Amino acid sequence: MNILITGGSGFIGTRLVDNLIEKNHNIKIFDKVQSNKYPELTIIGDIRDRDVLIEACIGIDTIYNLAAEHADDVTPSSLYADVNIGGAENIIAAAKVNGVKNIVFTSSVAIYGLNCGTPDESMGAQPFNEYGRTKYEAEKIFLNWVKEDETNSLTILRPSVVFGENNRGNVYNLISQIAKGKFLMVGDGKNHKSMSYVGNISAFLASLIKAQGGVAIYNFADKPDISSNEIVKIVKDEMKIRSNIPSLPYYIGLFGGYTFDVLAKITGKKFSISSIRVKKFCSETTVNTNKLLESGFKAPDTLEDGLRKMIKHEFK
Repeated sequence: MNILITGGSGFIGTRLVDNLIEKNHNIKIFDKVQSNKYPELTIIGDIRDRDVLIEACIGIDTIYNLAAEHADDVTPSSLYADVNIGGAENIIAAAKVNGVKNIVFTSSVAIYGLNCGTPDESMGAQPFNEYGRTKYEAEKIFLNWVKEDETNSLTILRPSVVFGENNRGNVYNLISQIAKGKFLMVGDGKNHKSMSYVGNISAFLASLIKAQGGVAIYNFADKPDISSNEIVKIVKDEMKIRSNIPSLPYYIGLFGGYTFDVLAKITGKKFSISSIRVKKFCSETTVNTNKLLESGFKAPDTLEDGLRKMIKHEFK
């Protein structure tokens, strides 16, 4: 099968390419940067460039849309809409021109908002930031594509925070801070996090290459969920750290986050601390994955094993 992966040079994309090549599929990576691991498969292009994307999709059977603007502090904020919404519109245009009938879109649990219980796929969207809002708007664009032609096949995956080897995201930063003795627990650490190990999510994505017709939406997270305290405990155990972790009440941490927000606005600099990051870290962010379990998917690794693999790869 001929497959195009937008954002395929990235963290999740590279692992997905690994999985699909093992199954003998023909892969094109469409990305702004060349893939370090698969330079020969890379088409350099921006998802906002419709003409280049249309040309890249010639002969393609399935499109995976992993390209996204997702950082907490993107400037200007209009980039979220340009990339996440405009990119979705361009993928639909490319699919129509080239007769592509199967699209897999990685959305996000960010569409549900913060502290919203344990949402399943039927819950309405309540995004708290531009990333979540634009991901939800992109979902609607893809859903409309199926409404126009019910022979089209769409899978929407809403992952929780994804971590793993070769990633420099929030989980990596947390582990790095603990390793350096610079981590400060904000709040009581009892809040639970739904998390996704990259080896598991890439395996599930790779199983979605065949067009079934219609729409399927899945939350993705590795279960059972673990608390912030449990994450810290696993990291300390794997890295043989014996010192205690200092803590700070939530309201003081949040005040500090707002302070750095003001400094960032005044100086134009980006800081590792912000009010959004404090809120996200301290929030209860869990999702219902019953539908994923009902699909029959078996994750290759447990959540704890994934964390330990990442620590061994990045810090030992």
